[in-house]
Amino acid sequence: MIAVISDVHGCVNTLKSLVKKVEKKYPKIPLYCVGDLVDRGNFGFETVEYVISKKIKFVPGNHELMFYHFMKNPFSDMGRNWIYNGYETTILSYDEHHDKLDKHLQIIEKTSMFYNLDDCFLSHAGISIEFENEIIVDGKLDIDKLENVVKENILKENSIVWTRNKLVNLGKLQIVGHTRKDEVQFDKKSNTYYIDTSAYAGNKLTAVIIDKNKLIDTIQEFTDEKDLIDF
Repeated sequence: MIAVISDVHGCVNTLKSLVKKVEKKYPKIPLYCVGDLVDRGNFGFETVEYVISKKIKFVPGNHELMFYHFMKNPFSDMGRNWIYNGYETTILSYDEHHDKLDKHLQIIEKTSMFYNLDDCFLSHAGISIEFENEIIVDGKLDIDKLENVVKENILKENSIVWTRNKLVNLGKLQIVGHTRKDEVQFDKKSNTYYIDTSAYAGNKLTAVIIDKNKLIDTIQEFTDEKDLIDF
């Protein structure tokens, strides 16, 4: 059994409140996040620091990868995208924490692009159906081929961090974020739960409790107004 948290986007106060709810109901449950820890909301640095301190495992979202590549090479394709995707709050949040920046970037660099767990398959945006014939062999998911597809297509529109395409059915439950919804939504054809419930837009942050490829509970926290961008 695991808890999977949706896209946080710098809403650290909301995240802390949600984690308390989860841990109260499910003590010592392993915590995961489907990425997009930074950007949009006010507390990108604080969110990454909290996730590290709580040992929450996460997959990088497109926002972590843009952040990483901008800091390493601002003229790279992924790095240039960052300036159009809510980077300002993340820059500000690190203003007094330059000493932690390299550590955070190293953690993002080393983080797995997906987790193929007994309970479910986790990634940020999911596996686009256009890759079905490359990764499904004799009706089963070929992990080695999937790893190659993920690596070779990371910059493409339908990659594991960018796609909004229909997703391939992997033969097990998928949990993804990235595509904003008002509520958790299930796509039966791909056997996927979409759990990004627009925390940074003032809606709520969601955690789903998954056990053996089944959703058994949903826990949510309305966005704390302190986390929202001050216009």
